[in-house]
This record gives sequence, structure tokens and C-alpha cells, in this order.
Amino acid sequence: MTTDFTATPGRSGIRRREKRDWKGWAFVGPFMVVFALVFLTPLAYAMYLSFFQEKLIGGTAFVGVDNYVRALTDPQFWEAFGRVLIFLLIQVPIMLVLALGAALALDSARLRGASFFRILIFLPYAVPAVVAVLMWGYIYGDQFGLTANVNDFLGFEALTPFAKEWMLVSIGNIVTWEFVGYNMLIFYSSLKTIPTDMYEAASLDGAGAWRTIFSIKIPSVRGALVIASIFSIIGSFQLFNEPNILRPLAPNVITTYFTPNMYAYNLSFAGQQFNYAATIAIIMGVITAVIAYVVQLRGSKTEVR
Repeated sequence: MTTDFTATPGRSGIRRREKRDWKGWAFVGPFMVVFALVFLTPLAYAMYLSFFQEKLIGGTAFVGVDNYVRALTDPQFWEAFGRVLIFLLIQVPIMLVLALGAALALDSARLRGASFFRILIFLPYAVPAVVAVLMWGYIYGDQFGLTANVNDFLGFEALTPFAKEWMLVSIGNIVTWEFVGYNMLIFYSSLKTIPTDMYEAASLDGAGAWRTIFSIKIPSVRGALVIASIFSIIGSFQLFNEPNILRPLAPNVITTYFTPNMYAYNLSFAGQQFNYAATIAIIMGVITAVIAYVVQLRGSKTEVR
């Protein structure tokens, strides 16, 4: 916005006239167009679909919130939601603790070859998700691969990664292997922003390595921890690739509604229930947004304190 100052004849003083500058929109405009096309438009269309239903007689009909009532009383949806919630509560803390520990180790001056280990830990994230799941699927296979070889060597089934009680653990191991390096990099970057003066002051006060970690380093990466937690929560509720790719190897354990995303996908592309699938997607989007917002809000309040 630009401001012109013009003198008014016969009057003392200056009249301010403001002109709106639209140059900024020339830079933001292309992004806003793409954002509207690839995010807002599909979202609006999914919401539109969720209020309709395909009838055997009469075709598509407006049903209001009937699809939402059906979803909220659908036992398969809640079973899938409960499964990813358990996955989130167990896998995410383990992954973030491992990532934070790796970042603290790399930031320590005592570790030799820190650059090599940083690349080594981050490398799994560079592997495409499909390739990573196929690789682990081969390792997990009880009829082939490493698991089968170990069981054959021991003479009994000591490892059963595709058993019902171990499936979530097996998937959690894959996700942890994939994303520890990504979260480590977030924490490591945050650690590098800590002023060296704080370390010098702590050293003068006689603080040891553990005291420095708990009093300086961990509090300083609280913001990064909140961001990593939000990303991990969103990723957990969007769990799809790993169970969907592993399903041919364990069809009796991984059902079509193993996760909410798998449920919506199979409803849409296998069951042709596009309206109900859109409803499931909208509900999961709202739940994910609310939980992520609560985590961000609590993290911000803690950081202010």
C-alpha cells in the first residue's frame, strides 16, 4: 500500500490519500490459484458428495446428514479409528524419543563422524515409501525372506510379524524406520539454533552434560517437538501405504477397513460408495484437524510459560 501526501489549496495541513498496491498479489496469485484448485475445490466437492446418496430407485438424492449419522454409528469405522489411535499413542512417542536421542547424540561434540551418522539415519526417509514397504514385506514373509530363514534355523515359528497380534507392531516398525531420520533432522536443526553463550554460561555454572541436555537443549527444541508431533499425528491418521501394500501378504489380518483411509478407499473404488467414502474422509479430516490444533495450542502455552 502506498501513501501520497498532497497539499490542499487554501488550507493548512496535508491530506493523506492511500492507494492500494496490488503488486503483492502478482506473487501470491499463482499459489492461490493452485491452492484453490488442488485443495479447496476437492474439499468442497467432498463435502458436497457427503450430503447425497446413490439410491437404487431415483438415482442420487439429497439425504442431509444421514451419511454422517451412518458413519458415526458404523462399527467398522470406529474399529479402524481405534486401531490408528492405538498406533498413534504407541508408535509416535517411541519414534520421537528415538529421533530426539539421535539428534542429541549428533549434536554432542563427543560423537565422531557425526556427518556420516546423520546421513545414515536420514537415509531411510529418502527411500520411496512403496519400496520401503516392499522391502520390509520381504523381510517379514514367513514363507520366504529373513523371517522364514530364522524360523527354519530355529526349527519353530519364533517370529510371526504377520500374526494378528503383531501386525500393528510390524507396521509401526516400518513407519519408525522411515521417519526417525526426518524427525531427527527437525530436532537437529533446532539444536543448532541454540546460542553458544548458553552453553558457556552453563559450563561456568558447573552444569554437566545431562544437566545441559535437560535444562537447555530439550527446552530449546520444544517448538520443534510440537511441529514434529503435529506432523506425526497427521501421518498416523492418514496411515494407508503400509497396510495397503502388505495386505496381499496377510489378507486375513489386514481387512479392507484396517484403517479409516483404507476404509474410505475401498468404499470408493471397490464398493462404488463415493458419497459415504467422502463422508468418512470429511470426518477423519475434522478429527485430525481438531487433535492437531489441540496439540499445537498446548505446545504454544507451554512454550510461553
